[in-house]
Amino acid sequence: MSRLREFYKVEAIPALTKRFEYKNVMAVPRLVKINVNMGLGEAIANAKLLDVASDELAAVTGQRPVVTKAKKSIAAFKLRQGMPIGVTVTLRGNRMYEFLDRLVNIALPRVRDFRGVPTRSFDGRGNFTLGLKDQLLFPEIDYGKVDKARGMNITIVTTARSDDEAYELLKVLGMPFEKKTQ
Repeated sequence: MSRLREFYKVEAIPALTKRFEYKNVMAVPRLVKINVNMGLGEAIANAKLLDVASDELAAVTGQRPVVTKAKKSIAAFKLRQGMPIGVTVTLRGNRMYEFLDRLVNIALPRVRDFRGVPTRSFDGRGNFTLGLKDQLLFPEIDYGKVDKARGMNITIVTTARSDDEAYELLKVLGMPFEKKTQ
Protein backbone atom coordinates (compact mmCIF):
# COMPACT_ATOMS: atom_id res chain seq x y z
CA MET A 1 0.00 0.00 0.00
CA SER A 2 1.32 3.44 -0.89
CA ARG A 3 2.35 5.96 1.74
CA LEU A 4 -0.26 8.53 0.70
CA ARG A 5 -3.08 5.96 0.68
CA GLU A 6 -2.16 4.94 4.24
CA PHE A 7 -2.09 8.64 5.22
CA TYR A 8 -5.55 9.11 3.70
CA LYS A 9 -6.99 6.24 5.74
CA VAL A 10 -5.32 7.15 9.04
CA GLU A 11 -5.18 10.97 8.99
CA ALA A 12 -7.37 12.43 6.23
CA ILE A 13 -10.64 10.57 6.84
CA PRO A 14 -10.85 11.61 10.54
CA ALA A 15 -9.83 15.20 9.70
CA LEU A 16 -12.44 15.53 6.94
CA THR A 17 -15.12 13.84 9.06
CA LYS A 18 -14.48 16.36 11.83
CA ARG A 19 -14.38 19.36 9.43
CA PHE A 20 -17.61 18.55 7.54
CA GLU A 21 -19.34 16.49 10.28
CA TYR A 22 -20.05 13.41 8.17
CA LYS A 23 -22.23 10.77 9.81
CA ASN A 24 -20.95 7.94 7.58
CA VAL A 25 -17.37 7.10 6.56
CA MET A 26 -18.53 6.44 2.99
CA ALA A 27 -19.63 10.10 2.69
CA VAL A 28 -16.03 11.29 3.11
CA PRO A 29 -14.64 12.46 -0.27
CA ARG A 30 -11.93 10.29 -1.84
CA LEU A 31 -9.86 10.19 -4.98
CA VAL A 32 -11.39 8.27 -7.90
CA LYS A 33 -8.80 8.67 -10.64
CA ILE A 34 -6.08 10.92 -12.01
CA ASN A 35 -5.97 11.58 -15.76
CA VAL A 36 -2.66 12.79 -17.22
CA ASN A 37 -2.88 14.14 -20.78
CA MET A 38 -0.26 15.47 -23.21
CA GLY A 39 -1.65 17.21 -26.28
CA LEU A 40 0.77 17.20 -29.24
CA GLY A 41 -0.45 19.46 -31.99
CA GLU A 42 2.92 19.21 -33.76
CA ALA A 43 2.39 15.44 -34.12
CA ILE A 44 0.43 16.22 -37.30
CA ALA A 45 3.70 16.91 -39.13
CA ASN A 46 5.93 14.42 -37.27
CA ALA A 47 4.39 11.19 -35.98
CA LYS A 48 7.62 10.19 -34.19
CA LEU A 49 6.86 12.80 -31.52
CA LEU A 50 4.05 10.58 -30.26
CA ASP A 51 6.53 7.80 -29.48
CA VAL A 52 8.81 10.15 -27.53
CA ALA A 53 5.91 11.71 -25.59
CA SER A 54 4.46 8.26 -24.94
CA ASP A 55 7.76 7.03 -23.49
CA GLU A 56 8.08 10.13 -21.29
CA LEU A 57 4.51 9.82 -20.00
CA ALA A 58 5.04 6.12 -19.31
CA ALA A 59 8.19 6.93 -17.31
CA VAL A 60 6.38 9.58 -15.26
CA THR A 61 3.18 7.61 -14.53
CA GLY A 62 4.40 3.99 -14.55
CA GLN A 63 1.67 3.02 -17.01
CA ARG A 64 1.57 2.76 -20.80
CA PRO A 65 -0.38 5.68 -22.33
CA VAL A 66 -3.16 5.51 -24.90
CA VAL A 67 -2.85 7.53 -28.12
CA THR A 68 -5.74 10.00 -28.55
CA LYS A 69 -7.08 10.77 -32.00
CA ALA A 70 -8.74 13.89 -33.45
CA LYS A 71 -12.53 13.86 -33.25
CA LYS A 72 -13.07 16.30 -36.13
CA SER A 73 -11.21 17.60 -39.13
CA ILE A 74 -9.95 21.20 -38.95
CA ALA A 75 -8.66 22.46 -42.29
CA ALA A 76 -6.86 25.50 -40.85
CA PHE A 77 -4.63 23.18 -38.75
CA LYS A 78 -4.27 20.58 -41.53
CA LEU A 79 -5.92 18.13 -39.15
CA ARG A 80 -8.07 15.22 -40.30
CA GLN A 81 -10.46 13.15 -38.26
CA GLY A 82 -8.73 10.13 -36.74
CA MET A 83 -5.18 11.56 -36.81
CA PRO A 84 -3.19 10.92 -33.59
CA ILE A 85 -2.76 14.19 -31.67
CA GLY A 86 -1.93 13.26 -28.07
CA VAL A 87 -1.37 10.66 -25.37
CA THR A 88 -3.30 10.10 -22.15
CA VAL A 89 -3.11 7.90 -19.05
CA THR A 90 -5.81 7.19 -16.45
CA LEU A 91 -4.39 6.19 -13.06
CA ARG A 92 -6.40 4.41 -10.38
CA GLY A 93 -5.62 2.62 -7.12
CA ASN A 94 -2.05 2.51 -5.80
CA ARG A 95 -0.52 4.00 -8.97
CA MET A 96 -2.79 7.01 -8.56
CA TYR A 97 -1.66 7.59 -4.96
CA GLU A 98 2.02 7.04 -5.88
CA PHE A 99 1.75 9.57 -8.73
CA LEU A 100 0.00 12.18 -6.54
CA ASP A 101 2.65 11.68 -3.84
CA ARG A 102 5.47 12.29 -6.36
CA LEU A 103 3.62 15.24 -7.92
CA VAL A 104 3.07 17.00 -4.59
CA ASN A 105 6.39 16.24 -2.90
CA ILE A 106 8.90 16.14 -5.79
CA ALA A 107 7.61 17.72 -9.02
CA LEU A 108 5.71 20.82 -7.85
CA PRO A 109 8.48 22.09 -5.52
CA ARG A 110 10.82 22.05 -8.56
CA VAL A 111 8.73 24.67 -10.39
CA ARG A 112 10.60 27.95 -10.67
CA ASP A 113 9.10 30.81 -8.60
CA PHE A 114 6.45 28.44 -7.22
CA ARG A 115 3.90 30.22 -5.05
CA GLY A 116 1.36 27.42 -4.88
CA VAL A 117 -1.24 25.78 -7.07
CA PRO A 118 -4.14 28.08 -8.09
CA THR A 119 -7.35 27.50 -6.14
CA ARG A 120 -9.56 28.57 -9.09
CA SER A 121 -8.86 25.36 -11.03
CA PHE A 122 -11.85 23.46 -9.60
CA ASP A 123 -14.74 22.68 -11.95
CA GLY A 124 -17.68 23.13 -9.56
CA ARG A 125 -18.21 19.39 -9.07
CA GLY A 126 -15.17 18.62 -6.91
CA ASN A 127 -12.63 17.88 -9.67
CA PHE A 128 -9.30 19.70 -9.96
CA THR A 129 -7.25 20.34 -13.12
CA LEU A 130 -3.63 21.43 -13.12
CA GLY A 131 -1.50 22.36 -16.11
CA LEU A 132 2.28 21.86 -16.12
CA LYS A 133 4.41 23.63 -18.72
CA ASP A 134 7.38 21.27 -18.55
CA GLN A 135 7.81 17.50 -18.23
CA LEU A 136 11.30 17.93 -16.72
CA LEU A 137 9.78 18.54 -13.28
CA PHE A 138 9.66 14.78 -12.82
CA PRO A 139 13.02 13.17 -11.96
CA GLU A 140 12.18 10.08 -14.07
CA ILE A 141 12.80 12.06 -17.26
CA ASP A 142 16.42 12.23 -18.41
CA TYR A 143 17.36 15.85 -19.17
CA GLY A 144 19.85 14.82 -21.88
CA LYS A 145 17.27 12.95 -23.97
CA VAL A 146 14.64 15.72 -24.00
CA ASP A 147 14.46 17.60 -27.31
CA LYS A 148 11.60 19.96 -26.43
CA ALA A 149 9.62 21.00 -23.35
CA ARG A 150 6.13 19.52 -23.49
CA GLY A 151 3.40 20.38 -21.02
CA MET A 152 0.75 18.15 -19.57
CA ASN A 153 -2.68 18.50 -18.01
CA ILE A 154 -3.40 16.60 -14.79
CA THR A 155 -7.04 16.14 -13.76
CA ILE A 156 -7.78 14.82 -10.27
CA VAL A 157 -11.30 13.35 -10.03
CA THR A 158 -12.82 13.06 -6.55
CA THR A 159 -16.15 12.00 -5.04
CA ALA A 160 -16.51 15.41 -3.36
CA ARG A 161 -19.88 17.09 -3.88
CA SER A 162 -18.49 20.63 -3.85
CA ASP A 163 -15.28 22.49 -4.59
CA ASP A 164 -14.87 23.26 -0.88
CA GLU A 165 -14.86 19.55 0.02
CA ALA A 166 -12.41 18.77 -2.81
CA TYR A 167 -10.17 21.66 -1.74
CA GLU A 168 -10.02 20.35 1.84
CA LEU A 169 -9.36 16.78 0.63
CA LEU A 170 -6.44 17.83 -1.58
CA LYS A 171 -5.12 20.19 1.09
CA VAL A 172 -5.07 17.36 3.65
CA LEU A 173 -3.30 15.13 1.10
CA GLY A 174 -0.55 17.76 0.79
CA MET A 175 -1.43 19.78 -2.33
CA PRO A 176 0.42 23.12 -1.98
CA PHE A 177 -2.34 25.64 -2.75
CA GLU A 178 -1.52 29.32 -3.08
CA LYS A 179 -2.31 31.46 -0.06
CA LYS A 180 -5.73 33.08 -0.24
CA THR A 181 -5.57 36.88 -0.10
CA GLN A 182 -8.51 38.66 1.46
